[in-house]
Amino acid sequence: MGRGRQKAKHTKIARELKSFSPDVNYDALERELTGHSDDESYAGEAAKWAEYADDYKAADEPKRA
Repeated sequence: MGRGRQKAKHTKIARELKSFSPDVNYDALERELTGHSDDESYAGEAAKWAEYADDYKAADEPKRA
């Protein structure tokens, strides 16, 4: 691709990005960034993975001779 066509393509993309304005859910973003979760399913998931952690904890410990 020649330099002129390449520059035109980059200019087109730059214009599209400049005018792009996505819809943002600020409440969800705040919950994600602050770490506060109103969802109870997180506690259930954490408990499930804690069981796996206990299983692998013994396997990760070095064996004593």
